[in-house]
Amino acid sequence: MQQLNFEKTKKLLEKYKLPFVKSFLLKSEKAISSAVSKIGFPAVLKISSPDIVHKSDVGGVKLDLQNQEQVLSAYSEILKNIKRKKPRAKIEGLLLQKTESGQEVIVGMKRDPQFDAVLMFGLGGIFVEILKDVSFRIAPIYKQEAIEMIKEIKAVKLLTGARGKKPVNIEAIANILVKTGKLALENKKILQLDFNPIIVNEKTAKIIDARIIVE
Repeated sequence: MQQLNFEKTKKLLEKYKLPFVKSFLLKSEKAISSAVSKIGFPAVLKISSPDIVHKSDVGGVKLDLQNQEQVLSAYSEILKNIKRKKPRAKIEGLLLQKTESGQEVIVGMKRDPQFDAVLMFGLGGIFVEILKDVSFRIAPIYKQEAIEMIKEIKAVKLLTGARGKKPVNIEAIANILVKTGKLALENKKILQLDFNPIIVNEKTAKIIDARIIVE
Protein backbone atom coordinates (compact mmCIF):
# COMPACT_ATOMS: atom_id res chain seq x y z
CA MET A 1 0.00 0.00 0.00
CA GLN A 2 1.12 3.55 -0.67
CA GLN A 3 -0.31 7.04 -0.56
CA LEU A 4 -0.83 8.93 -3.80
CA ASN A 5 1.37 11.99 -4.06
CA PHE A 6 -0.06 15.49 -4.22
CA GLU A 7 0.08 15.89 -8.01
CA LYS A 8 -1.67 12.57 -8.70
CA THR A 9 -4.25 13.27 -6.01
CA LYS A 10 -4.98 16.70 -7.45
CA LYS A 11 -5.41 15.29 -10.97
CA LEU A 12 -7.81 12.63 -9.70
CA LEU A 13 -9.92 15.20 -7.86
CA GLU A 14 -10.01 17.39 -10.96
CA LYS A 15 -11.06 14.43 -13.13
CA TYR A 16 -14.09 13.80 -10.92
CA LYS A 17 -14.80 17.51 -10.43
CA LEU A 18 -14.28 17.25 -6.69
CA PRO A 19 -13.80 20.78 -5.26
CA PHE A 20 -10.26 21.11 -3.93
CA VAL A 21 -9.19 24.32 -2.22
CA LYS A 22 -6.83 26.50 -4.29
CA SER A 23 -3.38 25.06 -3.59
CA PHE A 24 0.21 25.33 -4.77
CA LEU A 25 2.97 22.85 -3.97
CA LEU A 26 6.13 24.78 -3.13
CA LYS A 27 9.41 22.96 -3.68
CA SER A 28 11.64 25.93 -2.87
CA GLU A 29 11.44 29.38 -1.31
CA LYS A 30 11.77 30.87 -4.79
CA ALA A 31 8.25 29.67 -5.65
CA ILE A 32 6.63 31.56 -2.77
CA SER A 33 6.32 34.99 -4.42
CA SER A 34 4.44 33.69 -7.46
CA ALA A 35 2.19 31.41 -5.39
CA VAL A 36 1.10 34.02 -2.86
CA SER A 37 0.15 36.41 -5.66
CA LYS A 38 -2.29 33.77 -6.94
CA ILE A 39 -3.57 32.54 -3.56
CA GLY A 40 -3.94 35.80 -1.64
CA PHE A 41 -4.28 36.14 2.14
CA PRO A 42 -4.95 34.85 4.72
CA ALA A 43 -3.20 31.64 3.74
CA VAL A 44 -2.19 28.29 5.23
CA LEU A 45 1.16 26.54 4.79
CA LYS A 46 1.54 22.83 5.55
CA ILE A 47 3.94 19.98 4.94
CA SER A 48 3.20 17.59 2.08
CA SER A 49 4.53 14.12 2.87
CA PRO A 50 3.14 10.57 2.47
CA ASP A 51 4.87 9.74 5.76
CA ILE A 52 3.09 12.39 7.84
CA VAL A 53 -0.64 11.98 8.49
CA HIS A 54 -1.14 14.27 11.50
CA LYS A 55 0.68 17.37 10.29
CA SER A 56 -0.05 19.61 13.26
CA ASP A 57 1.39 17.06 15.70
CA VAL A 58 4.87 17.57 14.24
CA GLY A 59 4.71 21.32 13.69
CA GLY A 60 3.89 20.89 10.04
CA VAL A 61 1.11 23.49 9.74
CA LYS A 62 1.04 27.28 9.99
CA LEU A 63 -2.32 29.05 9.91
CA ASP A 64 -3.57 32.59 9.27
CA LEU A 65 -0.52 33.83 7.36
CA GLN A 66 -1.13 37.46 6.42
CA ASN A 67 1.77 38.41 4.12
CA GLN A 68 4.70 37.04 2.13
CA GLU A 69 7.17 37.57 4.97
CA GLN A 70 5.07 35.37 7.26
CA VAL A 71 4.93 32.67 4.58
CA LEU A 72 8.73 32.76 4.21
CA SER A 73 9.19 32.49 7.96
CA ALA A 74 6.64 29.66 8.21
CA TYR A 75 8.35 27.81 5.35
CA SER A 76 11.70 27.59 7.13
CA GLU A 77 10.13 26.90 10.53
CA ILE A 78 8.06 23.96 9.23
CA LEU A 79 11.09 22.37 7.57
CA LYS A 80 13.08 22.72 10.80
CA ASN A 81 10.25 21.09 12.76
CA ILE A 82 10.03 18.15 10.34
CA LYS A 83 13.79 17.57 10.28
CA ARG A 84 13.75 17.46 14.07
CA LYS A 85 10.62 15.36 14.64
CA LYS A 86 10.36 13.29 11.43
CA PRO A 87 13.90 13.21 9.99
CA ARG A 88 13.20 10.18 7.76
CA ALA A 89 9.97 11.51 6.24
CA LYS A 90 9.86 11.89 2.48
CA ILE A 91 9.00 15.54 1.77
CA GLU A 92 7.21 16.40 -1.49
CA GLY A 93 7.22 20.10 -0.67
CA LEU A 94 5.12 22.58 1.26
CA LEU A 95 1.52 23.20 0.36
CA LEU A 96 0.26 26.79 0.25
CA GLN A 97 -3.51 27.03 0.43
CA LYS A 98 -6.19 29.69 0.55
CA THR A 99 -7.79 29.91 4.00
CA GLU A 100 -11.42 28.75 3.99
CA SER A 101 -13.88 29.37 6.81
CA GLY A 102 -16.82 27.21 7.86
CA GLN A 103 -17.67 23.89 9.50
CA GLU A 104 -15.28 20.95 9.23
CA VAL A 105 -16.69 17.68 7.91
CA ILE A 106 -15.11 14.44 6.72
CA VAL A 107 -15.86 12.10 3.82
CA GLY A 108 -14.13 8.73 3.70
CA MET A 109 -14.17 5.46 1.79
CA LYS A 110 -12.92 1.98 2.62
CA ARG A 111 -12.86 -1.05 0.36
CA ASP A 112 -14.84 -3.87 1.97
CA PRO A 113 -14.36 -7.50 0.78
CA GLN A 114 -18.12 -8.08 0.80
CA PHE A 115 -19.68 -4.70 -0.06
CA ASP A 116 -16.82 -3.11 -2.07
CA ALA A 117 -16.74 0.70 -1.66
CA VAL A 118 -18.27 1.84 1.63
CA LEU A 119 -18.67 5.60 2.12
CA MET A 120 -18.48 7.39 5.46
CA PHE A 121 -19.60 10.89 6.48
CA GLY A 122 -19.24 12.81 9.72
CA LEU A 123 -18.26 16.08 11.30
CA GLY A 124 -14.57 16.79 11.71
CA GLY A 125 -12.56 17.03 14.90
CA ILE A 126 -13.76 15.37 18.11
CA PHE A 127 -17.03 14.26 16.50
CA VAL A 128 -15.16 11.67 14.44
CA GLU A 129 -12.25 10.87 16.74
CA ILE A 130 -14.07 10.70 20.08
CA LEU A 131 -17.83 10.56 19.57
CA LYS A 132 -17.72 8.38 16.41
CA ASP A 133 -20.66 10.40 15.05
CA VAL A 134 -20.66 9.04 11.50
CA SER A 135 -22.98 7.49 8.91
CA PHE A 136 -22.29 4.90 6.21
CA ARG A 137 -23.58 3.91 2.76
CA ILE A 138 -22.51 1.40 0.12
CA ALA A 139 -21.55 3.06 -3.19
CA PRO A 140 -22.96 4.04 -5.57
CA ILE A 141 -25.26 6.58 -3.97
CA TYR A 142 -27.40 9.32 -5.46
CA LYS A 143 -27.99 12.84 -4.21
CA GLN A 144 -31.07 12.09 -2.11
CA GLU A 145 -29.31 9.17 -0.42
CA ALA A 146 -26.32 11.42 0.26
CA ILE A 147 -28.57 14.06 1.86
CA GLU A 148 -30.17 11.38 4.05
CA MET A 149 -26.69 10.18 5.00
CA ILE A 150 -25.73 13.70 6.09
CA LYS A 151 -28.91 14.13 8.14
CA GLU A 152 -28.36 10.85 10.01
CA ILE A 153 -25.49 12.10 12.17
CA LYS A 154 -26.37 13.23 15.69
CA ALA A 155 -24.72 16.63 15.31
CA VAL A 156 -26.58 17.55 12.11
CA LYS A 157 -27.93 20.72 13.78
CA LEU A 158 -24.43 22.19 13.52
CA LEU A 159 -24.91 22.03 9.75
CA THR A 160 -28.52 23.20 9.60
CA GLY A 161 -28.21 26.41 11.59
CA ALA A 162 -27.89 25.78 15.33
CA ARG A 163 -27.41 28.74 17.71
CA GLY A 164 -27.98 31.39 15.09
CA LYS A 165 -25.36 30.10 12.66
CA LYS A 166 -26.14 30.14 8.96
CA PRO A 167 -27.06 26.72 7.53
CA VAL A 168 -24.31 25.24 5.39
CA ASN A 169 -24.71 24.08 1.80
CA ILE A 170 -25.90 20.50 2.33
CA GLU A 171 -26.17 19.88 -1.42
CA ALA A 172 -22.49 20.75 -1.89
CA ILE A 173 -21.55 18.05 0.64
CA ALA A 174 -23.97 15.61 -1.02
CA ASN A 175 -22.30 16.23 -4.40
CA ILE A 176 -18.91 15.34 -2.90
CA LEU A 177 -20.33 12.11 -1.46
CA VAL A 178 -21.87 11.11 -4.80
CA LYS A 179 -18.69 11.87 -6.75
CA THR A 180 -16.53 10.08 -4.18
CA GLY A 181 -18.63 6.94 -4.64
CA LYS A 182 -18.19 7.16 -8.40
CA LEU A 183 -14.44 7.68 -8.04
CA ALA A 184 -14.14 4.65 -5.74
CA LEU A 185 -16.09 2.32 -8.02
CA GLU A 186 -14.15 3.34 -11.12
CA ASN A 187 -10.71 3.09 -9.48
CA LYS A 188 -10.48 -0.33 -7.86
CA LYS A 189 -6.83 0.10 -6.85
CA ILE A 190 -7.90 2.71 -4.30
CA LEU A 191 -8.17 0.87 -0.98
CA GLN A 192 -9.24 3.81 1.14
CA LEU A 193 -9.44 7.58 1.11
CA ASP A 194 -10.09 10.43 3.50
CA PHE A 195 -11.14 13.94 2.61
CA ASN A 196 -10.48 15.52 5.99
CA PRO A 197 -11.24 18.21 6.56
CA ILE A 198 -13.76 19.48 4.06
CA ILE A 199 -14.71 23.05 4.94
CA VAL A 200 -18.36 23.80 4.25
CA ASN A 201 -20.21 27.08 4.63
CA GLU A 202 -23.46 28.54 3.32
CA LYS A 203 -22.03 28.78 -0.22
CA THR A 204 -19.46 26.08 -0.90
CA ALA A 205 -17.76 22.91 0.30
CA LYS A 206 -14.01 22.63 -0.33
CA ILE A 207 -11.69 19.67 0.25
CA ILE A 208 -8.69 20.88 2.27
CA ASP A 209 -6.76 17.63 2.79
CA ALA A 210 -7.04 14.52 0.63
CA ARG A 211 -5.36 11.23 1.55
CA ILE A 212 -5.72 8.40 -0.98
CA ILE A 213 -4.24 4.95 -0.33
CA VAL A 214 -3.69 2.62 -3.28
CA GLU A 215 -2.50 -0.98 -3.49
